[in-house]
Amino acid sequence: MKFTVSRDALLKPLQNVAGVVERRHTLPILSNILLSIENNSLKLTATDLEVELVAIVNLESVEETGETTIPARKLFDICKTLSNENLLEIDVKEHKATIKSSRSRFTLSTLPASDFPSLEEGLGTTEFRIDTIKFQQLIDSTSFAMAQQDVRYYLNGMLFETKPGSIKAIATDGHRLALSGEDCEIGSENTINQVIVPRKGILELSRLFEEDKEVTVIIGTHHIKVSGSVLTFTSKLVDGKFPDYNRVLPKMSENIMTCDRELLKQALSRTAILSNEKYRGIRLQFSKNKLSLYANNPEQEEAEEHVDVDYTGADMEVGFNVAYLIDVLSVLKDEKVSMSLADSNSSVLINGVNSTSNSAYVVMPMRL
Repeated sequence: MKFTVSRDALLKPLQNVAGVVERRHTLPILSNILLSIENNSLKLTATDLEVELVAIVNLESVEETGETTIPARKLFDICKTLSNENLLEIDVKEHKATIKSSRSRFTLSTLPASDFPSLEEGLGTTEFRIDTIKFQQLIDSTSFAMAQQDVRYYLNGMLFETKPGSIKAIATDGHRLALSGEDCEIGSENTINQVIVPRKGILELSRLFEEDKEVTVIIGTHHIKVSGSVLTFTSKLVDGKFPDYNRVLPKMSENIMTCDRELLKQALSRTAILSNEKYRGIRLQFSKNKLSLYANNPEQEEAEEHVDVDYTGADMEVGFNVAYLIDVLSVLKDEKVSMSLADSNSSVLINGVNSTSNSAYVVMPMRL
């Protein structure tokens, strides 16, 4: 196997693919990426047995075809430190890969390509194309609410719900819920389909496909596959039952507060400084056209903020984790936001006012 490739052409796809590789793994070959030559192009493949990422790179020339696996991090670090204009000549012989560029020469150990695992894919049940910006917005506006290492494993990921004409993304960690929807041309023959994509897969998807206008999404029984012009992402699905999010969404109440989003976010951030570092609880006191924020901590320190709002509902006081509220206000892009509460023991429903996005956020109260 011997070929020549531009350092510039190789670097970005290699960086994307290497991001999937686990730094510590019991299987040595999972620290490598698979290199194979197809039709004068180099195919790069990396996997951690849950997620697989494939990139295609155009080659300058091919002297000998073949396939092998090379340590991902080392290859990426070598490419990253070489100068921009360089061409790389990669020659693989007898379990060694030699990389030459100008006055530099590196020799890396290889492992057989035949030992490299691949994700088995079933037939796709739903296939559609979606605008990349819409797809990224779905993920970015909900991914913060995913659980991390929760024993309820089905919460450690994101639910995608597809039905004719639309797609929704839902994430929850049991204390808060984020939901976002986008219109999408999904065939009328498809009924409502729900799949859970694991957390690592979502985090990878959030950084990919920036250069594509559209991506193709194929959802199968056990896998989801997202393809752009250069990259193809495949992830196993979480085998579990996601909670019924419709039961968590509170109905709109008469107690609705609206205010400037940035003003509220800054007031919450200042109040949070003196909240309990472990529980992050603050008190929100609602009264006519005024919102008061209070926080204290075990050192007997206190914070108090007052924000002018539009509110004519019942007076009430509710405790919340301030970090959860700030997270919601950080992903909303509207100038004004609304908060709807039934009473002091109920969860709050947060939306953007005059929002063009179909997003909704629920935060559970906490006792202080």
